[in-house]
Amino acid sequence: MRVLLPDLPEFRALSEVGERSVPGCELAYYSGDHVPEGDADGVVLWFASGETRDHLLALPGLKWVLTLTAGIDHVRNRLPGGVQLYNANRLHERAVAVHALAGMLSAARGFHRYRDAQGRHEWASPASIRESRLISLDRARVVLWGFGRIGRNLEDLLRPFDVFIEGITSGTTDTERDEALASADFIVLILPSTQDTRGIVNREMIDRMKRGAWLVNVGRGNLIVRDDLIAALHSGQLAGAVLDVTDPEPLPQDDPLWAEENVIITPHIASTTTDLVYRGASLTRDFLIDFQQGHEPEGLVESWRKY
Repeated sequence: MRVLLPDLPEFRALSEVGERSVPGCELAYYSGDHVPEGDADGVVLWFASGETRDHLLALPGLKWVLTLTAGIDHVRNRLPGGVQLYNANRLHERAVAVHALAGMLSAARGFHRYRDAQGRHEWASPASIRESRLISLDRARVVLWGFGRIGRNLEDLLRPFDVFIEGITSGTTDTERDEALASADFIVLILPSTQDTRGIVNREMIDRMKRGAWLVNVGRGNLIVRDDLIAALHSGQLAGAVLDVTDPEPLPQDDPLWAEENVIITPHIASTTTDLVYRGASLTRDFLIDFQQGHEPEGLVESWRKY
């Protein structure tokens, strides 16, 4: 089985003799300016430019692709027919859940406002920060909109705060969803970008939310209609937002979201940790060994063509 991997030291180690090697696989390595010639049974897709990605997906003999991302936006509609697609939710789920919790805690305690005051060299009291609303997560009501692996990890992290947690899934009725939104102090978006979810958080949906709630988005930026979000922040319908993802990315310098005092923006780094590449290579090794041993690897995306 010939497989193409990112040309990074952690992945190069899979070719070396030792405990991290993958016996029985011919491993080749691609970079931004080089894709090895010849057929390939599989491709592990990560850190590739659009041009390199399209080159890899067009390789002759391709049977499967493992994208070491949770989302598949960059692959959908580009994969040839008959090629199986796998993703790596499990590589990112814990870090994304931790990031969401960190954002919620920062929002609850107003860290963003105090960081702004620090930049002005001000010793700010709560009373001196306009519209300060310092709260606690204890006994808060939290809605996890998209209750998959990341949502379950976040649920575990929230348990010590004695919060009331409700998950919204594809099986949740509109009535149940609206009742949950109407009572939530925090609404965490963990949805993928699909035809059904793009723009789902619009003015109408925001009006169904509890006044003064916080919105946390670690899903995809295009879930939210930006202008409707800003209007809700100005009216007080939403107290604030924590956004690890935006639409577009990167966010343009003149985008009005930058000026919103109660918006905390991080540059799509929720899953980033210092050992991410090492963990990605380890996941790839386990994935390839499963193939070699005749087992179905984890992460098959069976309904990707519906996206």
